[in-house]
Amino acid sequence: MKAVVCQNGQLETVDVPAPRPGTGQVLLDVLGCGICGSDLHARRHADIEADVLAEAGYDAFMRSDQKVVFGHEFCGVVAGYGPGSSKKVAVGSRVVALPLVRHGRDIHPIGLSAAAPGAYAEQVVVEEAFTLPVPNGLSPEVAVLTEPLAIGLHAVRRAEMDKKDAALVIGCGPVGLAVICMLKAKGVETIVASDFAGGRRQLALTCGATSVVDPGQESPYDALSARGYTRSVSVATNDGLNGMKRLQRLPLPWPITLRALELIGATKHKRPVIFECVGLPGVIDDIITGAPLSSCVVVVGVCIEPDRFRPVMAVNKEIDLRFVVGYSALEFRNTLYLLADGKVDAPIVTDTVGLDGVAAAFERLSDPGHHAKIVIDPAA
Repeated sequence: MKAVVCQNGQLETVDVPAPRPGTGQVLLDVLGCGICGSDLHARRHADIEADVLAEAGYDAFMRSDQKVVFGHEFCGVVAGYGPGSSKKVAVGSRVVALPLVRHGRDIHPIGLSAAAPGAYAEQVVVEEAFTLPVPNGLSPEVAVLTEPLAIGLHAVRRAEMDKKDAALVIGCGPVGLAVICMLKAKGVETIVASDFAGGRRQLALTCGATSVVDPGQESPYDALSARGYTRSVSVATNDGLNGMKRLQRLPLPWPITLRALELIGATKHKRPVIFECVGLPGVIDDIITGAPLSSCVVVVGVCIEPDRFRPVMAVNKEIDLRFVVGYSALEFRNTLYLLADGKVDAPIVTDTVGLDGVAAAFERLSDPGHHAKIVIDPAA
């Protein structure tokens, strides 16, 4: 079969042996596969990622000198089953699957391990236990977005925000757009999106942002000022003093009043949630520096290179810093049904290419002004 192989940063369409499903596995004919930012990173920085993951307990991430078939955002048709499968989904059915596959006792990420060839190919093998039928006649062109949008859902859930909390999304590439889609689905009322590229700002509005900012022209944090957030320690301290003076004019002792106000949530700090979706050195420090006091910063972008920020700035502003990766099986399933039920609209695909067009697509994705998500159709 034909597949796109990456080795030493070079992408090439080649003939490879057709995969064979093992015990409890499913063979899929690939209908479509998205090009992910993780693929772009792995092409150039696989060894760095492999070293980090080895420290974290996984030592089979792809290396640059290995031949690897990328592709973990896919939709396919069931073509066959391996031994020991339940075969609950009929051959010919459209499915998506969590991109993990077992070999022996080890689990490997599909498309990011030499042991688990991905869906930049005509066929791919997945675990039956991780496979979900595509419901409600959802088209493959939309179903293929299940995996990247599940990342957005996981990030929004990790933020633990409610509809009244303002959201600021820094970076409107595929990850940022996925976050915006899921913020809109959650019903968040204020979604500010920031990106240098005008095309991506327009996509952010289409996905549900309530306003957009060009950070080359204005600070994205100023867009939140009307909601009463402050970036000044002095202002917050003075507000606290003035509040204490007002409490002491009341007939009840101020500690009793303050405890009552705490119980009803009246003293809770107003805070925005800021999603870092860029993944470049210096961005986290820029966000901490510019963010209002008590902000929750959710880091979704993957910065491959070493980075640094000033803890003393985060401490004095009492910033809540959270990092996220991936999604749960339930979040993956729920994302699929949000798409199928029409509760999430994600118009983020900007082009479709065949296997022979993958190398050129990677180059075009390096220019953020024109593309967000490019999908591969092996039949094209």
